[in-house]
Amino acid sequence: MKPRQLADYIIITLKGMAMGAADVVPGVSGGTIAFISGIYEELITSINNIDLSLITVLRKEGIKAFWNKINGNFLLALFAGIFISVLSLAKFLSWLLENEPVLLWSFFFGLVVASVFFVGKEIKQWNLGTVVVFILGAVVAYFITELPVSENTDSLPYLFMSGALAVCAMILPGISGAFILVLLGSYKTILDAVHERDIKIVLTVALGAIVGLLSFARLLKWMFNNYKNITLALLTGFILGSLNKIWPWKKVLQTRTFGDKTIVVDDVNVLPSAFEGDNQLMLAIILAIIGFSLIFILERAASKK
Repeated sequence: MKPRQLADYIIITLKGMAMGAADVVPGVSGGTIAFISGIYEELITSINNIDLSLITVLRKEGIKAFWNKINGNFLLALFAGIFISVLSLAKFLSWLLENEPVLLWSFFFGLVVASVFFVGKEIKQWNLGTVVVFILGAVVAYFITELPVSENTDSLPYLFMSGALAVCAMILPGISGAFILVLLGSYKTILDAVHERDIKIVLTVALGAIVGLLSFARLLKWMFNNYKNITLALLTGFILGSLNKIWPWKKVLQTRTFGDKTIVVDDVNVLPSAFEGDNQLMLAIILAIIGFSLIFILERAASKK
């Protein structure tokens, strides 16, 4: 890989902002955005390089070697983008989610449908094994989106596990980390802990997230190195199965209020004609087409570069 220039890192930061924006919406995974923007494998590899051997590298070879080993410029630019996005776009996207859910979900639905084709075409050879794994991934993701929400819990070991599972979902295309926290019943506890600055809970969740991220990155890296087609088929299935969660027209059956946030914990997909209220069908279709087209526009731009 040729040395990156400042413009390259600005683009990586923008991709991080897109990942952060996706992670704010329960049901859309930042991992999907990382994949379609062409940085997924580099992200997994960079995270995978973080281990105890870095201490030796730092002690014997210095900070520069340490920074290069972890691909520090890339990670800094990417996570800066995610952080900027969460701080600047979270409120706007939350407003859209509450006031214009059909239009927001329509855009993401088109984007994720295109992602299925985008990731699927990376599979070099379709055979019985890849087809079975693809179907399995779709079924598992669909099943996850249908799971009942657990009661809220503040057990530290459980919160540690929640942090680990949520961050794994965050980097896994198709499954949302925020949605996993809602399913596990940890969303309110973590949200309250952040607002109230409960250091014990925040550190417990953060430690779980770090352990989960480092462990899961190693598994994904191993799968890409040894079973790339199978791994891509599994990820494509995850993305396809997640479409159940982001279907734009839903009938809300139950909600819960977590502080100043209201989260839908039980709903059912309906046809636009059966939607209660204005289904905004034409505008929703236009936004879905824009979301769908955006993926292929980005792919063409990346291939030209």
